[in-house]
Amino acid sequence: MSLAEKLTSERRSRLAAERLLELKKSELFAANRKLDAHARELTEEIVETRAQVETIRGENKRVKSDLSAANQKIAITERRMWHTIETISDGFAFFDAQNKMIMANRAYLAIFDKVEEIRPGVDYVTILQVMTEEGIVRTGDLTPAQWRQMMTRRWQDPQPEPIVIQLWNGNHIKLVDQRGPGGDVVSLGLDITANVVYEEQLKEARQIAESANKAKSAFLANMSHEIRTPMNGVVGMADVLIDTDLSDEQRLYVDTIRNSGEALLVIINDVLDYSKIEAKKLELQPEAFDLEQAIQEILMLLQPSARKKGLSLLLDYDLFLPTRLIGDPGRLRQVMTNLLGNAVKFTSQGHVLVRVVGVPCHGGTSVTLHIAIEDTGIGIPADMVNHIFGEFNQVENERNRQFDGTGLGLAISQRLVEMMDGEIWVTSQEGAGSCFGFKITLDIAQDDAGGGVPSFGDVGRVLVVSDVAATRDILNRQLGKLGLDAHPCPDGATALACIAADVSLVVADYGMSAMDGLAFVQAVQEKAADLPVLLLAQNPTQVEKTAAESALCQVLQFPPPRKKMIEKIMTLLGPQPETSIAPRALRVLAAEDNKTNQLVFRKMVKDLEIDLTFANNGEEAVALYQSCTPDLIFMDISMPKMDGREATQKIRALEKGSDRHVPIVALTAHAMAGDDAGVLAAGLDHYLTKPLRKPDIIEQITAAHLPHMKPLSDTDYGDG
Repeated sequence: MSLAEKLTSERRSRLAAERLLELKKSELFAANRKLDAHARELTEEIVETRAQVETIRGENKRVKSDLSAANQKIAITERRMWHTIETISDGFAFFDAQNKMIMANRAYLAIFDKVEEIRPGVDYVTILQVMTEEGIVRTGDLTPAQWRQMMTRRWQDPQPEPIVIQLWNGNHIKLVDQRGPGGDVVSLGLDITANVVYEEQLKEARQIAESANKAKSAFLANMSHEIRTPMNGVVGMADVLIDTDLSDEQRLYVDTIRNSGEALLVIINDVLDYSKIEAKKLELQPEAFDLEQAIQEILMLLQPSARKKGLSLLLDYDLFLPTRLIGDPGRLRQVMTNLLGNAVKFTSQGHVLVRVVGVPCHGGTSVTLHIAIEDTGIGIPADMVNHIFGEFNQVENERNRQFDGTGLGLAISQRLVEMMDGEIWVTSQEGAGSCFGFKITLDIAQDDAGGGVPSFGDVGRVLVVSDVAATRDILNRQLGKLGLDAHPCPDGATALACIAADVSLVVADYGMSAMDGLAFVQAVQEKAADLPVLLLAQNPTQVEKTAAESALCQVLQFPPPRKKMIEKIMTLLGPQPETSIAPRALRVLAAEDNKTNQLVFRKMVKDLEIDLTFANNGEEAVALYQSCTPDLIFMDISMPKMDGREATQKIRALEKGSDRHVPIVALTAHAMAGDDAGVLAAGLDHYLTKPLRKPDIIEQITAAHLPHMKPLSDTDYGDG
């Protein structure tokens, strides 16, 4: 190879090497750039990571700080809570689900008197064992083992009932344990010693009060008997004496004696009843009774007082309302007598009206009664209406200061109505009268005939004659429900002018001012001789004495009982009913050791056609029962030799094995709660308290009347 070729070859090799070097430099540069870029990226990541690490470190420091603060707060709260638990006087302990004590305060541990076993970690059963073995608790009638068994069963209950235990020192601890969802138990031991002592003191005070109340009741019962016995003679003899021939001056004296005695009796009854109600000794005695008859009897008793003042006593008893009901007739009479008596007392002119309506309930087996007593009296001031039922409250003003009373009547009436699950109210306008009403629900007696009434149909017009608008309104409504075409007339002259061929009956008020009943009847007979007249008189007996009843003139008590009014109208408009004559009189035996009371009783029944025999003691009563076979016996309870209870028991023993059962009515001066139950338990059928009342005696005799006996006369019954 030539030199030129060698040089050319070397140059080419050098150039190739230079190009390769340039290429490698270029690659190296590119690699360096990539390395620089990667290094920058790594640097940035490191910086970012360092920042994140610093952030995490800061967050950790904050969390640790917050956690430390929270722990401090928890510790403070725990200390405070435990301090509070330690300072309370009642015991507190906490048990886990395995019944082991976790913690307890000093009050809880104090009852164990520093027994070393009782500390956190002790089992509940061990606590019970320590309490019985160390004599810490009194187990009462249970043995220690029985007491622990009882307490263990209670502890195992999901919701243990609170229990009271007594410690050795007499303190009483009430254990209240509450089990949580996980089975742990919070146990409280409440010291109720002070409450127990207070309850024992209250019990002792209650016993003392009850003893005092019994002593008061016994005193009142004895005083009632001692007062009623002589009052029976005073009031009874005055009642008998008033029916004899007296001069005006003598009648005034007798009236004063009777009225004073009646007033004193009302006061005694009010005080006794209020004492019984306050002592919760008064109990209702429900029985079947006739409500309409009971109201009629009250109106009869008040008729003399109403007549003296020129008042009309009216009764509006719904014709379709049942009359035989189940209730306490004595207490209902008492309420009605209080309300009606007040109405008559505070009414100087006009009328007093009893309105009775009712709504069936309980499927027709009961009736809700609304009984209202309306009067046209002096009324009650608006500011006193809300206080009228208060004890010893009376409306004090110049107009009514003349009226006496205890101020207990309305309070007693309210209590009695509330005892019957009813309510009582009053509406009044001063100077325009008052309306006292009450609502009660009573069962209908099974023997009630129902509220159905006959319909007379088209029998012509009926004239209703009265100068009292309320009377005309009531009679018009009642006669209208009977299907009669009633036409009201304000006086006798108007009625006489209305008499025509289409008039079939005249119903007239006897006590009209312009023309009395007898003059009116004579005038009717002169104008229409065959026109029947029904006279309504407050004292029918007196009217019958001067004008005997006939086929064309009948006399009826006013206000008229529904049943009797219907019977009288049927008698006047239809055929005459047949009557039966009795072959003998009712035989009545009265056992009474007091001669004055015998005289009073004899005078009360002198107008009745009865055969009356007296026994001076219980032994005579038993002997006379066997010899004269009475139909009715009145038995005084307090008699020498043999009292009324023992005599009744002997009579009932004689009746055994036979169909005979003679009604025996107790006569007693006792009037406290429970007296009637004790008397009736001896075999007596009825119970009357002294002073005896003529209507009550006659009612018992009338009830005992048998069909084969002579009809009883009701002479002077309306006057009471």
